Amino acid sequence: MVAEPVSPEHAARMKAGVELFQREVRGILVGRCLLCHGGESVEGEFDLSTREALLKGGSEGPAVKPGKSAESRLVRLITHEEEPTMPQDGAKLTEPAIAAIRRWIDLGAPYDKPLVAETNDPLAWTNRRIDESARQFWSLQPLQSVEPPQVADDAWSRGAIDQFIVAGQQAKQLTPNRLADRRTLLRRAYFDLIGLPPTPEETAAFLNDTDPRAYEKLIDRLLESPHYGERWGRHWLDVARFAESHGFEQDYDRPHAYHYRDFVIRALNDDMPYDQFVRWQLAGDEIAPDNPLAMMATGFLGAGVFPTQLTEKEFEPARYDELDDMVSTMGTSMLGLTVGCARCHDHKFDPVPMADYYRLIATFATTIRSNIELELDPEATREALAAWQREHEPLAAELAKFEREQLPARFDAWLADRDKESSEFTADWMVLDLSEFKSRDGTTLTKLADGSLLASGKNPDFDQYTLTATTQLRNITAIRLEALAHDSFVKGGPGRASNGNMGLGNFTVRIEPLSGSEAAQTIKLVDPRATFQQNTGNLSIAASIDDNPKTGWAVDPQFGKDHAAVFHAEQPFGFDGGTKLTITLQFNVNNQHNIGRPRLSLSTAPAPVGLDGKSESQAVVELLRLLDGDARPTAEQREKLIAWYRTLDPEWRKLQQRVADHLAAKPQPKMTTVMVASEGFKPIPHHADGRGFPHFYKETFFLQRGDVNQKQGVAPTGFLQALMRSPESASASELSTAERLSAKVSHWQVEPPEGWRTSYR
Repeated sequence: MVAEPVSPEHAARMKAGVELFQREVRGILVGRCLLCHGGESVEGEFDLSTREALLKGGSEGPAVKPGKSAESRLVRLITHEEEPTMPQDGAKLTEPAIAAIRRWIDLGAPYDKPLVAETNDPLAWTNRRIDESARQFWSLQPLQSVEPPQVADDAWSRGAIDQFIVAGQQAKQLTPNRLADRRTLLRRAYFDLIGLPPTPEETAAFLNDTDPRAYEKLIDRLLESPHYGERWGRHWLDVARFAESHGFEQDYDRPHAYHYRDFVIRALNDDMPYDQFVRWQLAGDEIAPDNPLAMMATGFLGAGVFPTQLTEKEFEPARYDELDDMVSTMGTSMLGLTVGCARCHDHKFDPVPMADYYRLIATFATTIRSNIELELDPEATREALAAWQREHEPLAAELAKFEREQLPARFDAWLADRDKESSEFTADWMVLDLSEFKSRDGTTLTKLADGSLLASGKNPDFDQYTLTATTQLRNITAIRLEALAHDSFVKGGPGRASNGNMGLGNFTVRIEPLSGSEAAQTIKLVDPRATFQQNTGNLSIAASIDDNPKTGWAVDPQFGKDHAAVFHAEQPFGFDGGTKLTITLQFNVNNQHNIGRPRLSLSTAPAPVGLDGKSESQAVVELLRLLDGDARPTAEQREKLIAWYRTLDPEWRKLQQRVADHLAAKPQPKMTTVMVASEGFKPIPHHADGRGFPHFYKETFFLQRGDVNQKQGVAPTGFLQALMRSPESASASELSTAERLSAKVSHWQVEPPEGWRTSYR
């Protein structure tokens, strides 16, 4: 057998054929033929996925003769000259498409690469890149402006849309109906725009309105009605699968989900631009985290069903189902694409490969439902605060003027007249001035003016406070621990538990001389007493010094009030030259039962020392004792004494009370619980939490056939290649830092196409 000689034009023809394949033919074959003749489905044994398979043909022999389109059966099938006509279940190919295939066959029917990725690499699909032909898919092309048809004798049309209608009617030899009467127009407008009929009064007003623009004014008024957003918002809420429960008969309601509904209604009533409407629903927490409306909008992502009755084996599949719900709803509602079809295989029609699907769900990997507190009307709070500030400034100024101009002289007069033998200022308890204070597990401790510490921020399950102070006192007989109430705690505290309780597991005191002359030692505490204890056993004050961290002082149900406990020293203590105290409060009795506002005091009174009695700052007591001699205070000591003395001055107390009363009336933000879909917040609890449901997984994997047991690598975040400027820009992980920053700032926007609008109001 002698091989046919190769034509001198062969290379040029094949090059032109490859270019034509890349430019036109690949898209035709992928979009109209590959579903039945390539990849997972091969009808009639005819496979188009590779050139080798194409030339081999199917059950009825070869269908393509390279270089000879006129002799190729494929051409006769697509031109409907021969049965079975192709595509079998779709419209006939357009003439330009048929012409492109003819020309391609005449050029040798070359491929640049297979239409389906080679299967010898099981991970090839995770890196699939679409070609330019896929980006030219018909449904992804920009809409073109179309000139309305010109029709003869058209007195009926009032706008461009009417011209299309009239042209269609004339083509079918139909005539328009007569114009509706005013009453009919009125009812149509009401039902269309707000879903309610007009009242008799509204009907009469419209029928009697002789203004030529009466109908236009009616439409404007209905568009301004709050019912407009309610009427049309429900259509979007249907698309967004909005509901106020998790969706299953044994699951919880979502009592705070209605804020998303309110966002949709407000967006329509405010004529929010559509691009902003979309962006806030997908990423309002990232774009405008300080805007409560943007946070409410994220309820879109969390509006779908979720089965909270889960076993451990269902945790991961349920999370992937949840992510699928997010991106599938986003695709159908905002892109007009059934993105979810690519969960188990490349999309059969649209240019959405599986890899794009998993990169897309990875974008929402850490998105969970949470109930958070939001201030829905911060502007009202700002206005109220501004008015309050205008009232407060003169009160504070009057107090400051008194402290500056009168208080020092009044203190000097008091100091001159002071009876040095008076016991008026003897204190039973000296409040420790803590020099160091820290939490083992991250609680924020803030020192207040009264010597107490205010706990805030993180509230660990179990914690330990280590507090340090120094004193010059000798013969210290007792130490008092106060657990003070505060408005920031549940029920006022004094604990930070979810019911306001506390649980002091162990209380220890270590001392050492400031001179360093002796080693540190632990004080043996005895005879503890408390203002109240939850019981006389494991939750008593005695249980706080029994060396068992799981038992200790609790105060249920006496919440919202101050409590105190006194621990006596078995032997009085205190070193010449001063003593350093290290006091440890351990909280291991119950989860988050940490004391919220502790204060420590020392006493030198003979035992037993009372629980109450007058308290005074240790520094002030020592200064007053200094004044009992002939010494005069230094400038620094004088400032401290004036700060203390003013609490005794009746005029200062009157002015201070006015300021304090006004401070108590300071406007506070009105916080509302809102369900959001975001990250970094505590998830909404449900049944599966008790079995350890994680709510999200930090990494999202490519799943073969959508099966969590067939993971094929971590999926980076990305978007659909077909909708990006280039396939490479679809994956955020492949962008430089500068590119990612630019993309975030611009929200991935391009110039809008001609005729594009965000609103039609």
